[in-house]
Parts: sequence; structure tokens; C-alpha cells
Amino acid sequence: MKLKKSIVLGSLSLLAAMTLAACGNNQHAGKTQIEFMTSSVEQERLAVINELVSSFEKTHPDIHVNVVPVDENAYNTKVVTLARANKMPEVVEVSQDFAKVMDKVQLINQEAVDEIMSDVGEDTYYDGAKRLVRSENGQHYIAAPISGWVQGIWYDKKQLATKGITDLSSWEKVEAAAKAFNDPKNKKFGIAMPTADSVMSEQAFSQFALSNKANVLNAQGQVTFDTPEMKEALSFYQNLSQYTMPGSNDVTEINDAFMNGTVPMAIYSTYIIPGIFEAGKAENLGFAIPTNKSEAVYGTVSGLTIAANKSDDKTEAAKEFVTYLSSQENMEKWVLMSPGGAQPVNKNIVNSSTYQNNEVIQAFGKLPTEIANSFDKVQVFGLVGEKNFNKMGNITSAGIIGRAVHDVTVGNHAVGPVLEKAQAEAQKTTNED
Repeated sequence: MKLKKSIVLGSLSLLAAMTLAACGNNQHAGKTQIEFMTSSVEQERLAVINELVSSFEKTHPDIHVNVVPVDENAYNTKVVTLARANKMPEVVEVSQDFAKVMDKVQLINQEAVDEIMSDVGEDTYYDGAKRLVRSENGQHYIAAPISGWVQGIWYDKKQLATKGITDLSSWEKVEAAAKAFNDPKNKKFGIAMPTADSVMSEQAFSQFALSNKANVLNAQGQVTFDTPEMKEALSFYQNLSQYTMPGSNDVTEINDAFMNGTVPMAIYSTYIIPGIFEAGKAENLGFAIPTNKSEAVYGTVSGLTIAANKSDDKTEAAKEFVTYLSSQENMEKWVLMSPGGAQPVNKNIVNSSTYQNNEVIQAFGKLPTEIANSFDKVQVFGLVGEKNFNKMGNITSAGIIGRAVHDVTVGNHAVGPVLEKAQAEAQKTTNED
């Protein structure tokens, strides 16, 4: 009897669960349902995103957005899997580089993204941020920028002042400052800079190369690594590295050296800012841009893109959603999920009281505005004029530039042969004769 009762109760419980599930599935019946894939998996960030989705759905009752959080380490694989199964989410958060990969295999609805940029107002974005999400031919956008970060030379104003240094506006002045503080015997060094065989080394070196008018590709997309301008830049980087910590330095080593006072300068992204704030050193932080023939900031953009080959109603719903997230108020909320680290890519945000009154932003005075404005000075390898060559991704993925930087710094190899080798490897990687 007890067994029968248990079976009956179990069956009723299962039926109730199935009924609730059915009700859950039906509550969005009649609505256009879209998916939004994001790399934000942290609870605090997801809370902000879910709040944005909820507010969007209140003003767009005919649309339901399902948030699909995917860890960034599994992101690329997940997109490939979904694309092969023809199950791409309608809206995808992308880096500028991954947007190029998606665009190369025609996974992006360029026209839909163009319309979003037009509706939001192209002129409200920093030019540098817009150029990073241009299609290869420069005629379309492949993502709507929502946030970004930039990289440059961070310095401790008080430390530099002890030797009367206030100006880092040229290669020579940066080198002189590094030399002045270099004291290896006492485990003090002049500058923390990337020397590992890594993407970070490519990013850091690119600022010196591009500030010397040396790009990896020319306007025709041909590899131009082995040039006098590139040789001059790599030689300078090699020479500057004598004032950094020994060994292969990457993200952790550079951040630690700057935070613990081992060096007065460091080449790093804006994600150094939160740590500086927590350490109570905000008022002492300075930011310089590698400058020779021009200024060159390395920057990257996170954007929202629209998947290709979707039904008209889903595409329209996706456009509505991305346009909503791209409003000034909502972009502010997105950027302030990581204040200081994530940077505004829209000029209107920088001047808003909400942004300026954030405790992290406020602590750094005028510096956050200076940093955000540097987006207009962004230069990256493979971006030539309005052309944004996809093949640059092949060169980066092959690790050619990071390896070259490591070879001339840690390996102390001669610059000339390293450039010749890199030129040949890049040509082979891009199938260039």
C-alpha cells in the first residue's frame, strides 16, 4: 500500500513538474525569441546583464531574450559548434578579432550592424573604436562597439619626480627614464615590458612599430615585416628591454612589478587601474603613449554583432536589442561593470555625470577622460586606412610577432635575421608568394 502510494505521489510530482515546465515554455508563446551569447559569466556581471534584458523586455513586450553565458576559454569552440549546427544565437558578444573570424566565414549580418550604428549615431563613437570593427574592405561594420580597453605606458608620478622626470613624450625620453631607474643589483628595474613569446608582446611592440609608421601589412594586404622602419622599432624595443626584469615577462610579471614598486613604469592595459584604485594610489598614476613619428595606442573593442541567415523577425528583434544596449545609459551600465578596466567607446559616456561620479573614475581625476580619448589614437597591425585585413589574424594566431619579440629580447638574437625569418613565416602563413 505504501509502495502504491509512493508511486502515485511520484507520478503526481512528475506530472506537476512537467506541467510547470510546459507553462514555462508557453509563457513566451507568441513572442519573437532571440538568444544573446555573452562571455560574462561572473555573477555580478550577469546580474547587470539580466537587469538590462529585463528592462528591454518591459519596453518590448513582444520580444523575449534568452541570455547564454559562455566562459571565454570555451567561447570560440562554442561558436564553431553552434555555427556548424546552424544554431547561432541572434546576438553575440565579440572581440574585434573574433568578429573578423566570424565575418570571414560569413556568420555576420553586416547590413543589420550598419543600421544599428546609423541609428545609434556613428559620430558619437571614437574613430579608433569604429575602425577596429570595420569589415575587411572598410565598407561595413561587423560589430557595434560597447566597451574596450587601451594599452600604453603607466608610470608612478612620484617615483619619476624623484629624478626630475615629468615628460615621456618620445621614445628617447622613455628610454632615458628607464635607464635612470635601472638598478638590477638591488632588484629594481626601469620598466616592466612584455618579452615572453606571447600575444601581449605583439601588442606592446605594435605600439612602437606603428608609432614609427611600420605596419605588418601594406594597403594591398602584402606582408611588410622586414622593412627599415620595422627594424628601427624592433631594435629600439630590444634596447629598451635591457632595463626590464630578466626572463620572459608577461601579464602577471608586469603587473606585479609595477604594483610592488619594482619598476616606476609598465606597459599594460587599462585593467591595471582597478588594482591601483584598490591600493589607494589613484592620484599617483600617469599614462603615456609611445610616440616617435606619431602616437600609437594599442586598443581593443568588445562589440555586439548580429548573426547572419536568421528570419526577418528575429533579425529585427536582435537589432532592437543591440540598439537598446547601445544607448548612452545602458552602455554606461555595461562599462561600469568593470570601472577603469573597461573603457567607454562612445564619447557621450565620458562626459556623463553618472560615469564621472563613479567612485573609481572619480578617484583618478582627469586621467579617465584622457585615457578614453586615446581611442582616437588607436593603431593596430593589419589596420591600414579603412581596411581591416582578416589575414592579420592568421599571423597573430601563428605567434610570429610574439616569437620575434622574445627572440630579440630574451634570446638577444640579432634583429635583422629575426625580421627576415618573420617575414618569410608571415608570407607562408598568409599564402603569399
